[in-house]
Amino acid sequence: MGRFTYQTSTTTDIEDRALAHLQVVIAGKLRRRESFVFTWKDVSHMRAGRVSVWMNQSIPISFKYFGSRTPTLNKNWLEALAMTANSATGLYLVPEPAEPETPDEAPSS
Repeated sequence: MGRFTYQTSTTTDIEDRALAHLQVVIAGKLRRRESFVFTWKDVSHMRAGRVSVWMNQSIPISFKYFGSRTPTLNKNWLEALAMTANSATGLYLVPEPAEPETPDEAPSS
């Protein structure tokens, strides 16, 4: 389980693998100076709700991973997250899609 921190006081725990994918998408948008909304479910209180924050280059954010291994990235998940980040509703965590199957290598003759 990792932690995303917005400014210094707003945090949410996100599984390390999902957080790594979010980091790639967020960093890409901010590197291109593209501001956007990031929304996540807030389950830290008695009532379930959600939090939306405005993401831009001037706001400090951090990604803290509790695991020591860097997860392998799923290109399909990155694309799905990027699509949400580019939409009017902004970035939100979507379920990880299956990775495309790679065809078996044909035997050489």
